[in-house]
Amino acid sequence: MSISRFDAIENALMRESIDVKLPSSKISDFFASNVFTSETMRAYLAEDTFFGVMEVIKAGKKINLELADKVAVAMQEWAISKGATSYTHWFQPLTGATAQKHDTFFVPSFEQTKGIEKFKGSALIQQEPDGSSFPSGGLRVTFEARGYTAWDPSSPAFIMTVGSAKTLCIPTIFVSYNGEALDFKVPLLKTQRLINDAAVAVCQYFDKAVTNVVPTLGWEQEYFLVDEALYFARPDLVATGRTVLGAAPPKGQQLDDHYFGSIPERVHNFMLDFETEALKLGITISTRHNEVAPGQYECAPVFSDVNTAVDKNQLLMEVMEKVAGRHSLKVLFHEKPYAGVNGSGKHNNWSLGTNTGVNLLAPGKTPESNLQFLTFFVNTIKALDNHADLLRSAIASAGNDHRLGANEAPPAIISAFIGSTLTNVLNSLIGKEEGKADTPDLMDIVASIPNLERDNTDRNRTSPFAFTGNKFEFRAVGSSATCARPMVVLNAIVAQQLKDFKVAVDALIEGGKAQEEAILEVLKGYIKDAQAILFEGDNYSQEWADEAEKRGLSNVKTTAHALKFMVSDSARELFISNGIYRTEELDAHYEVLLEKYTMDIDIESKILEELVVTQIIPFAINYQNNLLDNIQGLSNLQLQTSLQERLLRNINTHLNELGDAVERMQTARAKAHEGADAEAHAIAYCDEVRPIFDDIRTHADALEQLVDDQSWPLPKYRELLFIR
Repeated sequence: MSISRFDAIENALMRESIDVKLPSSKISDFFASNVFTSETMRAYLAEDTFFGVMEVIKAGKKINLELADKVAVAMQEWAISKGATSYTHWFQPLTGATAQKHDTFFVPSFEQTKGIEKFKGSALIQQEPDGSSFPSGGLRVTFEARGYTAWDPSSPAFIMTVGSAKTLCIPTIFVSYNGEALDFKVPLLKTQRLINDAAVAVCQYFDKAVTNVVPTLGWEQEYFLVDEALYFARPDLVATGRTVLGAAPPKGQQLDDHYFGSIPERVHNFMLDFETEALKLGITISTRHNEVAPGQYECAPVFSDVNTAVDKNQLLMEVMEKVAGRHSLKVLFHEKPYAGVNGSGKHNNWSLGTNTGVNLLAPGKTPESNLQFLTFFVNTIKALDNHADLLRSAIASAGNDHRLGANEAPPAIISAFIGSTLTNVLNSLIGKEEGKADTPDLMDIVASIPNLERDNTDRNRTSPFAFTGNKFEFRAVGSSATCARPMVVLNAIVAQQLKDFKVAVDALIEGGKAQEEAILEVLKGYIKDAQAILFEGDNYSQEWADEAEKRGLSNVKTTAHALKFMVSDSARELFISNGIYRTEELDAHYEVLLEKYTMDIDIESKILEELVVTQIIPFAINYQNNLLDNIQGLSNLQLQTSLQERLLRNINTHLNELGDAVERMQTARAKAHEGADAEAHAIAYCDEVRPIFDDIRTHADALEQLVDDQSWPLPKYRELLFIR
């Protein structure tokens, strides 16, 4: 039984902010203190063992059991010194969340009267969690339970603290008995190696010292906070992470007074608390602020390589949820927990870095003459042009369908913004117009204020894929999503494009052209080919939607249809030819995502039905009965009852429409299950079931604004958004 609305409000209003004390006034004193870093390894391992592990991490070599045994002993010693009694392989199945099965270090003696702590290299390298209950898209069935986790040495182990319990967590991949990927880390690691090989080959044109190229990622995490009492008084928040009902409050985000505003004390202490825990885990949180919507916030770290950045984001969300409980708060990562106010995204800032310390997407002061930059910049744009639909599929989810194109996030049309300066440079290369880069000018605003240096170009926050100075910002990723899915696609399409570029350039060189001439000729062709994907204007506008259609760009707004792009002929060729997925793996992952979408919509439809049938309708009828009694009493006194009668008729109309809509939804849901396969189920839920939600909500929200406030059962938006 859920807590009543007014009890929840009273509990929320009585909360006191919890004071948070930092371990030290200097973050450097405790940063990564719960991580088995390279510095920690150096302290616990013999020198030859340490360098052996470093070679495994940096060169991607296989680790042998002898080396693993030595690392396991050191890792156990360190973990026990930190208070850990157990260890686990920490992995990320296709649920989008994290998973773990804990085992104790303690091994009893034969008589089981004593024992010792022991951790072998074999246990570090590999474990066997039950693989039957995780989504597999048909790769596994219930009676085939084996699954394997295997240590990823490139992502450091860490200590997770839950209450007084501490556990050594070892990041791993997760595969089936036959080796098929049951997670996103396996394909991500494959694409990281793929783009390294492709980018290094291209870098050799410019710098022979480049032997390693790493894709980097800096994510920005948006989220909402709500008091836990209010959260538990909303069954829809508990079941789905969003409110399936709720009328707009008189004040929402119209004034934009929440954005970058003063952070409430209780929220600030929560932020300080989870940031401290994150910093101990080596997650470099460096930014915090209020976001646009009331109750919405954002944090962001310093960038790192894509693989560890993905792990850190998954870990951070886990930490945030745990820490929120200490402050009687709930974190909402859903892309659209409240209708009518901005939803939440997870901007993925992506670039490429070399072992020589060069950011390959840094244009420098003269981008028009920086041929290495232009090579990687143009190839990234061409990759997007070739595979925009595939990138769209990588951000598809039931939650993100609410957010994309809602004047708070980029639309479902994938395009790139590069800014006026680089537009001029590219146009110059293909002879369209003068393209010398603008020189940043200084703005003298007022005396005593330092002159401001203006960037080469403005920002375009409406673009899904925007160049922001020295990186591309993929703004369309949803807040609850794993970064791994879009990064798998982005790494793969850019790697393939770089491979194609190398072949084209080498062919011209073999034909007698100078290297620089050959590179420029190929780049010019790419720039001309990719014009359709470049857009500098307002991505929210209808004019852009019309223009995009003329350009032949897709505008697929729903997940059930967008996911088809991941199994198109071009996607299959990309993934399978590069060894990122086997055919059966790709089909399975597609089916898992379809099933996830269907289950999300199914759960939403059932909680919507439950709220309407067991709460909205009964409470509205009770109020109706009160009105009837009032009308009867006034009529007995021969007093005017027209107002009450109009109100009664209004309520009755919405009740009848509400009941009819719920019945239509029940029928559509039953029919959706008649589909032959996962794709048919998902499309039926998308096209037939989901649209009825809006009809139900229209009448339920109208009743919320008609029924006596004291009689309404669910916490309202004004309470959810503004009680902090």
